[in-house]
Amino acid sequence: MMEFVIGQRWISHSEAKLGLGLIKEIENRQLIVSFPAAGEERIYAANSAPLSRICYKINDTICNLDEEQFTVLEVEENRGLISYQAVDDLGEVHTIDELELSCFIAFTSPQQRLFSGQFDRLGAFKLRAETLQHNAKLQQSPVQGLLGSRTNSLPHQLYIASEVASRYAPRVLLADEVGLGKTIEAGMIIHHQLHTGLSSRVLITVPDTLVHQWLVEMLRRFNLRFSIFNGERYNALLEAGEDNPFETEQLILCSLDFLIDNDRAQQHAIDAGWDMLVVDEAHHLHWHDGQAGEDYATVEQLAEVSHGLLLLTATPEQVGIESHFARLRLLDPAKFHDLAEFEQQEAGYLQLNQLVQPLLDQPETIHQAEQQATIADYFGDGELTQLLTSHQALDDKALVDLLIAKLLDRHGTGRVQFRNTRSAIKGFPERQLNSYPLPCPDLYIAEQSQWGESGLYPETQHDADEWIEFDPRVQWLIDFYKQNKQEKVLVICAHAQTALDLEHHLQLRAGIRSAAFFEGLSIIERDRAAAYFAEAESGAQTLVCSEIGSEGRNFQFARHLVLFDLPLNPDLLEQRIGRLDRIGQQHTIQIHTPYLQDSAQEVLFNWYHDGLNLFQQSFSAGFALFEQFETELQAQLNSPCENFSQLLSETRAATEQTKQKLQQGRDRLLEINSCNHQKAAAIIDEIFEFDDSFSLQNYMQDVFDQYGVEYDYHSPEVQVIHAGEHMYTAQFPGLNEDGNTITFDRDVALSREEFDFLTWEHPMVVEVMDMIISSEFGNATIATMSVNGLPPATILLETIFTVNTVAPKSLQLERFLPQTPIRVLVDVSGKELSQVITLDGLNKLCKKIPKTTAHAVIKQVQPSVEGMIKISSQNARAQLPELLSKGKQQLRAQLTSEIDRLVALQQLNSGIRNGEIDFLRHQLDVGCELIDMATIEMQAMRVVINT
Repeated sequence: MMEFVIGQRWISHSEAKLGLGLIKEIENRQLIVSFPAAGEERIYAANSAPLSRICYKINDTICNLDEEQFTVLEVEENRGLISYQAVDDLGEVHTIDELELSCFIAFTSPQQRLFSGQFDRLGAFKLRAETLQHNAKLQQSPVQGLLGSRTNSLPHQLYIASEVASRYAPRVLLADEVGLGKTIEAGMIIHHQLHTGLSSRVLITVPDTLVHQWLVEMLRRFNLRFSIFNGERYNALLEAGEDNPFETEQLILCSLDFLIDNDRAQQHAIDAGWDMLVVDEAHHLHWHDGQAGEDYATVEQLAEVSHGLLLLTATPEQVGIESHFARLRLLDPAKFHDLAEFEQQEAGYLQLNQLVQPLLDQPETIHQAEQQATIADYFGDGELTQLLTSHQALDDKALVDLLIAKLLDRHGTGRVQFRNTRSAIKGFPERQLNSYPLPCPDLYIAEQSQWGESGLYPETQHDADEWIEFDPRVQWLIDFYKQNKQEKVLVICAHAQTALDLEHHLQLRAGIRSAAFFEGLSIIERDRAAAYFAEAESGAQTLVCSEIGSEGRNFQFARHLVLFDLPLNPDLLEQRIGRLDRIGQQHTIQIHTPYLQDSAQEVLFNWYHDGLNLFQQSFSAGFALFEQFETELQAQLNSPCENFSQLLSETRAATEQTKQKLQQGRDRLLEINSCNHQKAAAIIDEIFEFDDSFSLQNYMQDVFDQYGVEYDYHSPEVQVIHAGEHMYTAQFPGLNEDGNTITFDRDVALSREEFDFLTWEHPMVVEVMDMIISSEFGNATIATMSVNGLPPATILLETIFTVNTVAPKSLQLERFLPQTPIRVLVDVSGKELSQVITLDGLNKLCKKIPKTTAHAVIKQVQPSVEGMIKISSQNARAQLPELLSKGKQQLRAQLTSEIDRLVALQQLNSGIRNGEIDFLRHQLDVGCELIDMATIEMQAMRVVINT
């Protein structure tokens, strides 16, 4: 029976959060225990109190009532009460009675919790061990940072993301053609940089019309929660007393117009400084003959205070070499400082591409003397001959690949620019245009509202009840639905009110299952509308969208697109079609365009179709030609005249000329450099290894079980999770009050964007793993086993250690010295048994033990276990030197090789910045020092008694 004395300090097994308890009264075989930290008392039966005596040992750290820390030197006991001789930080020795100990105590180490009777369930210990294993695997993964996106695993996107995101402070131009996913590439790079610690503060600046698209893309695809900054929020933060509102958030999204129009906000954004700046639609920035427009000047100042810079544009350099140069000088003004010099360099690379083309088509021509003589001009003296001689064993294609790789190192913009084209990237569907000329209503004609830019959307000048009744596009649409009852149909209008009026009529008057998607809805409401449309059987037949429906969302499960009107911007038209025209679309895209005859709608339709051929083919230079012919087109929209046919003829000629120029000017070397298919395939294989494994799903179900999160079947590959009645923690990461619908399947996640797509890098998973590793959860337990070959009462101690390195996350030392679990299993004699009995093997043998029995057992075996802990710690520490040596070896080998490679390339290509090399050198030097300072940390222990 326990011996209790008034004034002793005890801790509750079942309510450890009450803190350190004090025996207040002993009466009639009952104890009254006060817990000052919680301001509560408990009454226990003396013979069965769920308490453990607290007695610190030499070298333990204790705190007094003033929260001053001391290190225990000696422990004395007198009449059941304990006093400590302890030394403070100044070296002075104090006597501290246990009554003077702080009540705010938290036992977190495995030893403290084990000997104070705070045992975890066996399942918790197993989960902790499993978490440590998964964490170490993820730290070493070559695709770390690329696992968390809700995207198709497309080679060109993953290659660019991997190539750029792994750099320190990348400054690049992402120039893929329309539809190839520049926003996704940028999101992957941002996610990777944030996940690996290379960046923490990111500013995205975009045109006003794209703010929502970027918000949705970053949130839905990458779980990145950007804060939108506009005038209202900015002013509110100033009124709240913030000195610089841009310093209140780490991830900020704002329109460029907001910064241009507000000088104070612009200066605050510049003063805040950024790890990465992202600028979309960079081709709209105005720079001419060295004169910068307001938009360009604003971005230029932001770029100067940002370590990394991503510029996004679909406009190719062939459309405007000056505009292209202006973008590149934002990336590296030191290298791109003279337009004339740049034009001369680009002409040389165009010539090189023309020389390389025959090699790509006919690799055997590499052996022709004339071919070699021409290409040799791009190498040093005798370098080509030496290259060919030393690689005679290679076949022709492999030899050409090697040769092109060497040429790429010399490529002028190859390191700062990435451009993939539809010609190089296959897999896009065909497009088929279906046009429907309809008579213009008398009301529009009488009001002359069918002309001018407003004539593109005449319904906006009338109430819903009015225009819905007489506009022939409405009845045409209803008839179209009746003819295609089994098909999903996406309808896009320019204005929100048009979409809302139309959807109400379709649903209430025509009885068509429909949903509306427009900017007046919250993100959750938009998700619900998109989800209703995505449902295969009972979902909406149609989704009627305003222009934001053309931004960011993926509706490729549908093949019918109705353009209820047309936008006065070729890029917006391409964005609309791009909701269905995506890699992986299984059907020909059916584009349906009803338009009013003898109106601005007919003029714009004919100019897009007969002039630019935009409906049936993607054209990256559409906006450039729109700017070229804008004045003439606006005149035709206002009042068509006979020379419209001349405008169409001139537009067709300019379109053809531009397409030929684009094709002739295709930079094949740049395209090869923008997608290394072999490397991309290796990345995809690594990602699929994580995707195809059920380990994450099994792991998270173990997590849900241990933390009391309930999960129910929703549909194939989909579950619903919600808080259970007995949650282990009040705040489970990422768990909504109303629950979450989750999937681990990428295909399901791509079709149902409202579901949470759990990956190893989803915030819920990442935070759960951090929560387990950083807390005491599962770090101390006791169990029994029945093994006939072992004597009864045999004690085994299983301990798990990790290497603890204190280092900035940006150094990424875990790549070389991961927290790989070090498992030690010993018996009382100190014999090492970890190779004899594996972790999984011991898990199968272990059985839980009642808490009351466990408390009694641990008191009996404590002296033996303390000795076993010392032996286990010694065994683990003995492995540390080899681990540190291996880590430094890997660090030196990888970084030294990369530094040498970049230094050598810098002699050939000035695109290699000194800052990138300096960072690697710093990472190498400081990394080696910090690895030398690494220590062993015990993560968990399990005492096993054979019965």
